[in-house]
Amino acid sequence: MGKVTGFMEYERQDKQAEAPVERIRHYNEFHTPLSKEEQEIQGARCMACGVPFCQAGQMIMGMASGCPLHNLIPEWNDLIYRGNWKEAYDRLKKTNNFPEFTARVCPALCEAACTCGLNGDAVSTKANEYGIIENAYEMGYADAKPPKVRTGKTVAVVGSGPSGLAVADLLNKRGHKVTVFEREDKPGGLLRYGIPNMKLEKQIIDRKIRIMEEEGITFVTGCNVGRDKKAASLLKEFDRIVLACGASNPRDIKVPGRDAKGIYFAVDFLKSTTKALWNHADAKEERAGKPKEGEYISAKGKRVMVIGGGDTGNDCVGTAIRHGAKSVLQLEMMPKAPDERADTNPWPEWPKVCKTDYGQQEAIAVFGHDPRVYQTTVKEFVKDKNGNVCKAVLVKLEPKKDEKTGRMIMAEVKGSEYTVETELVLIAAGFLGSENYVTKAFGVKVNERTNVATKPGEYLTTADRVFTAGDMHRGQSLVVWAIREGREAAQEVDISLMGYTNLNIQ
Repeated sequence: MGKVTGFMEYERQDKQAEAPVERIRHYNEFHTPLSKEEQEIQGARCMACGVPFCQAGQMIMGMASGCPLHNLIPEWNDLIYRGNWKEAYDRLKKTNNFPEFTARVCPALCEAACTCGLNGDAVSTKANEYGIIENAYEMGYADAKPPKVRTGKTVAVVGSGPSGLAVADLLNKRGHKVTVFEREDKPGGLLRYGIPNMKLEKQIIDRKIRIMEEEGITFVTGCNVGRDKKAASLLKEFDRIVLACGASNPRDIKVPGRDAKGIYFAVDFLKSTTKALWNHADAKEERAGKPKEGEYISAKGKRVMVIGGGDTGNDCVGTAIRHGAKSVLQLEMMPKAPDERADTNPWPEWPKVCKTDYGQQEAIAVFGHDPRVYQTTVKEFVKDKNGNVCKAVLVKLEPKKDEKTGRMIMAEVKGSEYTVETELVLIAAGFLGSENYVTKAFGVKVNERTNVATKPGEYLTTADRVFTAGDMHRGQSLVVWAIREGREAAQEVDISLMGYTNLNIQ
C-alpha cells in the first residue's frame, strides 16, 4: 500500500492551523487543507505494514486502538497516492457514513495506532480522509443516490446525532422508509450544538442533511418524542423504533452555592453561542455570522472558570476566549498526564500523554500561560449580594485508596483550600446517561449507569420493536463510536424486519 519506500522518502505533512492570535477573531474552522498533490504524497507514506493496526479498532488495556469503524485505511491511502480519488471515496464510504464529520472532529485513533508512528511520524490519515471526502463533494461523487427499490417497511429514529444519522442512512439505503425525529430546531444532535463551529462548521452538517433528504429520509425537527409526541403513537405508526437520543444528562457539581447565578452547564454555553452565530448566518456563503451580545451566554470581560479537562472543557476555553474573556481557569481533577509515552503505555495502545488542544493553545497565546490547574476541584461557590457567583473556594486533590472499595480515588488534601474570583462558571464534567422521560415513555430498562439496557453486543431493548444506539446505549463516547453503533444497530433492525440483511457494515 502506498509507495514501498514512501515512509522513508517523505516527511509527514498535515493541515496547517491558523495562528492562535489570528483565529480567535472568528468562529470558523481554522485549518488550511493540503493540496491534492501534497495529499497524494502523504498517501505514499502508508508503508504496507503486515498488520494494519490503524483499522483494527480493538480494545487494548481498556482503550481503543485503531479505527472503530474498521476504515480500509491502507487501501484508500494507496488509491490517493495513485491518483484514484473516486475509488478512494468508494472504499471510504464502505465503512464510514460520514467522513465529512470524522475528518474534522475525530481524535484520529487510526494515527495513534499507525505502524509508521512506532519509530517516526504517523501517516496523516485524518487529513487524507478530509481530502477524499471534500474532493468527492467537489467532483459530484457524494451526490444523492436514492434507493431504487422500497421495502414498504417504516422506521422511526429518535435523535439525529451521529448514531441516529448512521441508522437512518443505512436503513434508507436498504429501502426502508425512515423518519428522523429531533427535538432541536435543526438536525445534527451533538454535532450541531455540542461541537463548536471552529471544529465543525454547521453548513457541513446541512450539506449532508440535504443529501439524505434527497435520498428519501424525512426529518421532523422541533418534536420532543416522549413529550410532544407519545411513544404509543410512534409504535402505532412505525414498524420499528430506534432510540438514539445521546447521553443527555450533564454531570453536576453539588457543592454549597451551586444555585448562584452565572453557573452553567458547558453544553448550554456552547449551544447558545452556536445558535447566536447562525441567527446571523451569511445566506449567500452559508457561513456563520457574528453573534450579537445579549443573544448568548457571554464570557466577555469576565473571569471564567471551566470545570472539566476533556474535549468539552477545551471547547469552552476556546469559545470563552473568542467572546473576550478577561481570564480563563480550567480545573482538572486528575494529575497531569506525562508529556511522552510511559514504558507501561507502549504502542499500539492509545497514548496516555498530555495533550494541549486548540483552546489551551489560544489561552497560552492570549494570557501567557496554560489555563489548566490539575488535581483541583471546587469546594464552594460564593455569591454576591445579588446572588451572582463572584468567587469559588478550590481544594487540592491527591490519589488515595478508598478503604471501603479498595479503589483509587482523588481525595481532598486537608488545609489546601484557596479562593479565586470568577463571574462565569462552566461545568464540563461529562454526562451521566439517558434522560428518563424518554426511557420511561417507551418502557425500556436502563442499567446502573442509566444507559439503555440490551444484551451484550446487541441493540434490541427490553421493549418489543424498540432498538437503541450511540451514547444512549454505550454512554458518553466519540463520534466515531456513535457511527459504528448506528451501523450495527441498522443491521440488527434490518434483520428483524426482513429476516436477513444485505447491509455490509465492515
